[in-house]
Amino acid sequence: MATSTGLVVANNYYNQPLLGEMARSFQVAESEVSLIPMLTQIGYAVGLFLIVPLGDKFERKKLILSDFIFIIASLLAAAVAQNLFTLMISSFFIGLSSVLPQLFVPMAAQLSSNEKRGASIGTMMTGMLIGILGSRTISGFVGAHLGWRSMYFIAAGMMVLLWILLKIKLPTLKPEFSGNYAQLLKSIVYQFKTRPRLRIAALRGAFDFASFSIFWTTLVFLLEEEPFNMGSDAAGSFGFAGIVGAIAASYVGRLADKYDKSKIVIASVIIIAISWLILGFSHASILGLIIGAVLLDLGVQAVHITNQTIIFAGNPPERNRINTVYMVMYFVGGATGTLIGGLAWTHFQWIGVCVAGGAFGLLVLIVHLGFGRSLK
Repeated sequence: MATSTGLVVANNYYNQPLLGEMARSFQVAESEVSLIPMLTQIGYAVGLFLIVPLGDKFERKKLILSDFIFIIASLLAAAVAQNLFTLMISSFFIGLSSVLPQLFVPMAAQLSSNEKRGASIGTMMTGMLIGILGSRTISGFVGAHLGWRSMYFIAAGMMVLLWILLKIKLPTLKPEFSGNYAQLLKSIVYQFKTRPRLRIAALRGAFDFASFSIFWTTLVFLLEEEPFNMGSDAAGSFGFAGIVGAIAASYVGRLADKYDKSKIVIASVIIIAISWLILGFSHASILGLIIGAVLLDLGVQAVHITNQTIIFAGNPPERNRINTVYMVMYFVGGATGTLIGGLAWTHFQWIGVCVAGGAFGLLVLIVHLGFGRSLK
């Protein structure tokens, strides 16, 4: 399940190291192609709201296997897109359909004991984070040597193979909601209204992912300029730096099972702040960018994993709808960060990017200290 989570979520992030090549391919400005990852994240948020709650109503294995048809079709549409508009629409549907990781995470929580739920979520998140970060490395290399379209063809092929594997290996779990689809969606709003810990965790997560998205959306633009003069493969190689942070963050789930979650969040935000400070002084230093990327990924994912440990505490039967509330806000935050990152780069270059990224990290701390410390 963790491997599948990583492979599917990767579809949402192949585009980031390829933005420069896409801009040249369609002869448009960098600010225009930055809409591609933003639309992917918006599509993901929409898919979270419309598809993920169905995991509480329908047998999840059938739901997951059916959704793969739409993933594959969307990837192929992106691969053959003849203009930027078509690629943008295809990217939206890639995000919309690639929400399956958010069905796997609640499954892992459901199958785990209370004492090991945080560790299980941490394992799932390690798979997801390696997929998110490794996707950039793969797509950067493929884009530099085979062109950006090849990456989408390769991704579609991987999804076909994964469908076969999941059909054989994925367990079946009986759904726990018996109402209709309208009642299911209405219940999502109810979860938001009646669970204060969920609301605060979702807001922390939105600002957290915005900070993360700002960096990864604009990094390729920085590396293509002086003094680096690097291509998409160099931008993608930064995924290796992020994977170090992701593996370290996998231990946060175990810590969250044992220690004060409020203190873990505060320590994580401090790491985020330090990372942006280092990145701000590293506009001409590859080593500084690598160190900053490692720390940023570690801090951001530590907040995220702690948030999920909090919202799944007690193994609630509404776990998919709870996860929907959290992840919709999380990816709305990511889309916002992507948009602001593109604007910050266009108008203020790297210093603007770092100020914006650091500001979102600060907002995580403000929300937590102001509202969340008593809701651990």
